[in-house]
Amino acid sequence: MPKILVTGALGQIGTELCAALRLIHGQEQVIASDIRILNDTPFAIRPYVQLDVLDKIALHALILKEKITEVYHLAATLSATGEKHPLKAWELNMQGLFNVLDIAKTDKLKIFWPSSIAVFGPTGNKAFSQQHSVTAPTTAYGISKVAGELWCKYYHEQYGVDVRSIRYPGLISHTAPPGGGTTDYAVDIFHQALKHRHYTCFLKPHTTLPMMYMPDAIRATLQLMSAPADKVKIRIGYNVHALSFSPEQLAQEIGKHLPSLKIYYKPDDRQVIADSWPTSVDDHHARQDWHWQHEFELDTMVADMLKNLKQLVQHI
Repeated sequence: MPKILVTGALGQIGTELCAALRLIHGQEQVIASDIRILNDTPFAIRPYVQLDVLDKIALHALILKEKITEVYHLAATLSATGEKHPLKAWELNMQGLFNVLDIAKTDKLKIFWPSSIAVFGPTGNKAFSQQHSVTAPTTAYGISKVAGELWCKYYHEQYGVDVRSIRYPGLISHTAPPGGGTTDYAVDIFHQALKHRHYTCFLKPHTTLPMMYMPDAIRATLQLMSAPADKVKIRIGYNVHALSFSPEQLAQEIGKHLPSLKIYYKPDDRQVIADSWPTSVDDHHARQDWHWQHEFELDTMVADMLKNLKQLVQHI
């Protein structure tokens, strides 16, 4: 049975990924870690260890102590936050990955590392970015993801590290608050709609981007990690796709449940980032190699988000 470490476990993906992994492998087989101190973490996320992934010695000591065999390395600075502090974003996103890959090389660990649609840039095919489309990002976050993809491929080819990756689209979750990403309007709008019946969006109404509901993202992650190694034919980051919609389309769907919702638009610097990303991606390699198939469409995602958030908002 694998012993798993999740770094960045208190982020948008980590909370639900830890829960899913523990359902499969058992509570004590999954160690959550993040830079926050233990007293700040929800009880449900434990067992938990405070960890700075930039401290390679502490990271390696934890891996040896817990006899870790798999690392889901999620610790990162996201797109909008990365533009405010690009060098800090580069340091965390790249040095943290190097630390994990180096330890994986010597200790024969299996690694999951998340990439992103941020690898694409304005020179690519915005309507339908293929797996091997040009990657020419214009953000510090995207640059770190392209570099990370290439280093993952290098460590696999040169040292045999079993490192696997997904290019996540924008992710929507009812368990985690917005985390500094350009697509986070698609999370915040639900909270504001339920609390106040209005929302001011930082993107233009017709800005269409690839999106995915978190249950699909978690399922894709687990499906890729459980696939036989010979079926994992791409070692940079697999394109995966589920939904593409704009703020206006999302507001219209929410409005079917909350007719009084009003949406306003005040684009900010995140609009430039969104304009550099594709509106859809070609994920036929993931569907062919390890049989990826999304489950949630826009209407079922919206209904499920509202259902899960209503009780939370009522108690705030």
